[in-house]
Amino acid sequence: MAEANNIGPRRVSNAKDFGRVAVLMGGTSSEREVSLDSGSNCLEALKRQGVDAYKVDGIAALVDELVNKRCQRVFNILHGHAGGGEDGILQGLLDAFGIPYTGSDVLGSALSMDKIRTKQVWLSLGLPTPRYARLSRNSDVATAARDLGLPVIVKPACEGSSVGVTRVFKEADLKQAVDLAARYQGEMLMEQLVVGDELTVAVLGDTALPSIRIVPAGEYYDYHAKYKAEDTQYICPGLQGAAEDEIRALALEAFRTAGCSGWGRVDVMRDRASGKFYLLEVNTAPGMTSHSLVPKSAKQFGIEFDELVWRVLETSVPHAGQGAPRS
Repeated sequence: MAEANNIGPRRVSNAKDFGRVAVLMGGTSSEREVSLDSGSNCLEALKRQGVDAYKVDGIAALVDELVNKRCQRVFNILHGHAGGGEDGILQGLLDAFGIPYTGSDVLGSALSMDKIRTKQVWLSLGLPTPRYARLSRNSDVATAARDLGLPVIVKPACEGSSVGVTRVFKEADLKQAVDLAARYQGEMLMEQLVVGDELTVAVLGDTALPSIRIVPAGEYYDYHAKYKAEDTQYICPGLQGAAEDEIRALALEAFRTAGCSGWGRVDVMRDRASGKFYLLEVNTAPGMTSHSLVPKSAKQFGIEFDELVWRVLETSVPHAGQGAPRS
């Protein structure tokens, strides 16, 4: 049963007020295919509601649009790092051109894309996140694993969609895990594996939407379970009562303290033995595919997909009293 929608009325009532909207998708990151799928869904939702929206594939193509003044606003659904739209580079470009855009600004995007630095901020504020070690290609990974205690997770510090992630239960498997993570740009991260429930909380504006508990058919919620499998279970809300209130409040605080705004998704683990929550990461341009989590949570909250996409586009419009859009 859906929750009562208390997100408030639309702040933009006329589609023409958005101007011409470039829906930015695709790009060259490891998450290109997911971004194209997400972007196509968002583009069609905007068109159904009368928004003058069109597809732009990648930042290079967007630069041409900006130089030639063919768009007035950008709906960013470009996922990932290194050619993606979540690391602050795109946001800086749009700020320089004075073009409003959806989602977090330069600081929130850049910080949350880097899992290590996000954890450093959270830990400095006393927010719970698994213990970790920074890795380079030359690190003594065996010593790092012993210090943290097996099992651990090894992953790139600046990728999403479970790209390059390995769960390591034996020291002999560390080298293979590091070799996989090292295929991607940036530092690597080793963190304690939390055994328990995997949950996620979508944030829309100033509201944390109902949590989702993810139950994959296989052992882990990997790339296949996220985007391909039809037998992954999504239980929404993922928790009840005080625990649900706690995870939503924690997710909203984690989102804000990472400098994020507009919309996004916070991934959380709940330790099975203690019931304690551990923050994993923030996604500032989450997937909007048929398998994606933000639309599922929004629907539970009473927000259908087309309305969700409209509300995301509204994050590019300043609230009353905020002044002009970012520029």
